[in-house]
Amino acid sequence: MWKDISISLRTCLATLSICAVGYPAFVFGFAQIAVPGRANGSLIRDDQGRVVGSQLIAQRFQRPEYLWPRPSAVDYDAAATGGSNLSPTNPVLKERIGKDVMRFAATSSDPVPAELVMASGSGVDPHVTLDGALYQAPRIARVRRVSLPSVEGVLRSCSESSLGSPALVNVLQANIALDRALGSVSR
Repeated sequence: MWKDISISLRTCLATLSICAVGYPAFVFGFAQIAVPGRANGSLIRDDQGRVVGSQLIAQRFQRPEYLWPRPSAVDYDAAATGGSNLSPTNPVLKERIGKDVMRFAATSSDPVPAELVMASGSGVDPHVTLDGALYQAPRIARVRRVSLPSVEGVLRSCSESSLGSPALVNVLQANIALDRALGSVSR
């Protein structure tokens, strides 16, 4: 009987050592060597080397000189990702969308792209489509007092596309590029 318990304990400890210590340490070490940027959260740094965000997590941008992200049902909190799960007929959702449509000054002849008023499934999607970014370009150009083509050029240079998908723009990276190319707006 003690022999059976001893074998069971050794098997349990060996399994724990391999699965809970060895394998995670191997994966962590491999990732640090093979893809250190991704392994450490795809952090974005400013010109002084300070971390300003991650390529993977949206941030709230509300100032008019910046590209705005999709709305977030979790207030851009990566620790609480998820959708709102509100029905399209829910009055709370309708009210929020109505406010967002007004914030974008959309009209029936110039409707806001749906992605700019609908939260993503995670609530922290860091991208908007190039069309969604270009929709915001006139506001950004007006507030920055620069030409529309210069803002559109920066946004287009920040777009990434993959086969079969619309071109996407990372909002944080685009806002950094706007400040670098066009200067930041003093407040």
